[in-house]
Amino acid sequence: MHRLVSIVLAAAGGFALLQMGGCQVPQNRYDELMTTNRSLQEQLVGIEDERDVLRNSLDMMRGQYQRATADLLTVQGDNDALRSSIGTLRDDYTGLLGRVSELELGGLPPMVSSALQTLAAQHADLMIFDAELGRIRFASDFTFASGSAALTDNARTTLRRLAEILNTPDARLLEARVVGHTDNVKPSKPATLRDHPTNTHLSVHRAISVRDVLVNAGVPAARIMVAGYGETRPIVPNGPNGAAQNRRVEIYLTPMAEQPPMMESGSTAPIPTTPAPTANAGGSRTDDFPPK
Repeated sequence: MHRLVSIVLAAAGGFALLQMGGCQVPQNRYDELMTTNRSLQEQLVGIEDERDVLRNSLDMMRGQYQRATADLLTVQGDNDALRSSIGTLRDDYTGLLGRVSELELGGLPPMVSSALQTLAAQHADLMIFDAELGRIRFASDFTFASGSAALTDNARTTLRRLAEILNTPDARLLEARVVGHTDNVKPSKPATLRDHPTNTHLSVHRAISVRDVLVNAGVPAARIMVAGYGETRPIVPNGPNGAAQNRRVEIYLTPMAEQPPMMESGSTAPIPTTPAPTANAGGSRTDDFPPK
């Protein structure tokens, strides 16, 4: 474009000089120069218009570039924030996965498992601890009097030690499922029938007795569930006199699905022990199980 402008200016300057100098040129040469001059001037006008269009396009592209740069910076900032959030979520997930791995299938926190193994070793005649299942098994013949839900002194002492372990920070997210079992020998003694008319009653009442000691020792009641299966889940075949292995109370430690809304961590308020059902003078029961 600069070259064309120079040619136009040169042509115009030469034409002006011819006029000023009074030089005589042939008419056809004059006409040719005039035509060339007009053509060049028209081209110059077109080129200037094209230049203006290009300048406008350049301004528009410059504005688009600036907006794109600003958008890119915004996206980069959002991307950095997103990466940070993803990193935090990944760390949380990794921690939670490790926690679940510890608690899954009874896999307990190491400190809790170690403490329970020590307790079981100190009371081998009374309890067995299975770390893989997170299960504590109490032999009923050493834990309760025959046909009764009353705990022996040794069993109470051991359960209080167990409560101390369950109250530690490492065990605070664990709940205890206390399950009672009996053999197939039906209750027959009047004293037993009065309070425990069936093996199911006896197994549940024994589970409740264990639960009451734990609660009174400071374990929040919301972390303990009780159940009784009676003679329906033997672990060995029953003989004519039943089987000692089937008379047992088991405590399964599992992770809490969620913390009950009204349970305060570290709550140690004891709950009064529920009295066993009694009979009136006529032999009928004065209350139904479970006790209210």
